[in-house]
Parts: sequence; structure tokens; C-alpha cells
Amino acid sequence: MPVSKSKRSRYTPPAPKNLPPSPLWVPASMFTLLLTGTVVIVLNYLGILPGDAQNSYLVLGIAQITAGFVLATRFR
Repeated sequence: MPVSKSKRSRYTPPAPKNLPPSPLWVPASMFTLLLTGTVVIVLNYLGILPGDAQNSYLVLGIAQITAGFVLATRFR
């Protein structure tokens, strides 16, 4: 005889693990990378960096911002 839906056991997810908070260097370096990446891009567009506006400065700024976002995913 089939078991009714109310008698079936429901899936209960495992309890979340209590992870320790992030070390202080994680948010500090995250904000530093985000800020310096933004500053590099703005200074490149203003032409203040040596060699006028170059794509390599844009790549450097975007790489710093991306690294900041990667650290943001590790922040607890």
C-alpha cells in the first residue's frame, strides 16, 4: 500500500557550520583594492598618470577592482 504524502519524511538541510569571522586583513585589503582600482581608472581618464591615457592602466584598475570583489566574497 502506498504511503501518503503526510507520512513521508521531509528533507531537512544540515545545520550551517559556525565559521570564524574574517581576519582584519581581508576587509582592509578589499577596500584598498576597490579604492585604488577606482583611483587608477579616474586618474587615467584625467591624463594624470605618466604616458597619458593607456589601456594598460584601465586593465590594472579593473584587475584591482576584480580582486576587491573576490575578497568581498570571502568576507564573513
